Amino acid sequence: MPPKSKAAAKGKAPAKRKLAEEFPPGEVLTDTGKKAWKLGAPIGQGGFGLIYLADENSAKPVGANARYVIKVEPSDNGPLFSELKFYMRAAKPELIQNWMKSHKLKNLGVPNYWGSGLHEKGGQRYRFMVIDRLGTDLQKKFEECGKRFPRKLVLQLGLRLLDILEYIHDHEYVHADIKASNLMLSHSDPNQVYLVDYGLAYRFSPDGVLKDYKEDPKKCHDGTIEFTSIDAHKGASPCRRSDLEILGYCMVQWLCGRLPWEDKLQDPIYVRDSKVRCQESISQFMTMCFSSQDKPDEIQKFMEEVKSLGYQDKPPYAKLRSILQSGLKAIQAKDDGKLKFTPAVGAVSDAASAAAKKVQKRKKAADEETETDGTPEKKSRVSKKKEVNGLKKSPKKAAKPRKAASSATQGDPRSRLVEMGTQTSPGLAQKPRGRPKKTKP
Repeated sequence: MPPKSKAAAKGKAPAKRKLAEEFPPGEVLTDTGKKAWKLGAPIGQGGFGLIYLADENSAKPVGANARYVIKVEPSDNGPLFSELKFYMRAAKPELIQNWMKSHKLKNLGVPNYWGSGLHEKGGQRYRFMVIDRLGTDLQKKFEECGKRFPRKLVLQLGLRLLDILEYIHDHEYVHADIKASNLMLSHSDPNQVYLVDYGLAYRFSPDGVLKDYKEDPKKCHDGTIEFTSIDAHKGASPCRRSDLEILGYCMVQWLCGRLPWEDKLQDPIYVRDSKVRCQESISQFMTMCFSSQDKPDEIQKFMEEVKSLGYQDKPPYAKLRSILQSGLKAIQAKDDGKLKFTPAVGAVSDAASAAAKKVQKRKKAADEETETDGTPEKKSRVSKKKEVNGLKKSPKKAAKPRKAASSATQGDPRSRLVEMGTQTSPGLAQKPRGRPKKTKP
């Protein structure tokens, strides 16, 4: 979240949040329903406090295979309190199960809420919440895949998120902060994905009464700057179309690697205006992000459908699903229930890139050693052999694969963003190297 510079300048600086002290394994917390939970080892830390492995209280210590996690923060902090209100109203296991049954879903990516309460230790009061334990987040997967997901995977994720958003919207909430780092795989099933972190969740329709559109300068740019909706940029409370607009930006980034405004995320006005221009001409925005042969028509149709929604309109979830499903048909694929996190064509993972650099460095060192080890006469003979013998074009052979890789990137949408002043991944804008430099003997 970007800092609220204008609001902060007028008043006092916001008070720094207190962090919860680390509890020892075995600490027992009792929720409001009188159910006792035992803490295991801490497995993460957020802005509010710590996240622990947990299980129902028993004589046994909490093991590494625990089914639950407990979020703990000092009771006077706000983020967990806001998130807790969503979970208590909309994430009880029976609510989720009933929805899945009525909508014929095998899975719904909303973590189950199992309990909450207050805990006192050392004169300090702490708030805690018990939810399902989950696995790794999609941002890590995205980076492992070279920051580009295959089109089939992106469409599968889009369909799952439509199910999640329809559920939370029907229960009077919007999420307002959809992004890869807030999407987590199931701990037990890598083919299930869950939307987490409801700290910014907003009750847009309390008791069925829709909130009116109203801009508040103090709320401008709430959310994660690269994805947040135009409504949020203008200081209006998020609504259902806001969530779907954010989802559209996420799918574009997952497909092409980066959004055009990612070069100036420190300037929220620039980001907002870029998104406004994007919405004014979604076709032009897609041309900026994708080459003509890689342009996903279904994403453009999805974004245009979302653009047509009013602030209080109920989204046509079924129509949006059919648009994404048509994208799967266009690439002769179907949602088979399996999420395959493999690099998209043209994407290079950080590990592969590092390995290639190591090989190149070793090769360069070997070449220099060959040229400088021998006598000048020997070096001259080697050089002459390379220049005269048409069958041994070592420098040209070394240059050819680099040249081919460079031409291959011409169709890469990220190379198109260079023209817009957007930074790209190292290597995309590099020119092919020529002959290796010879060191003096």
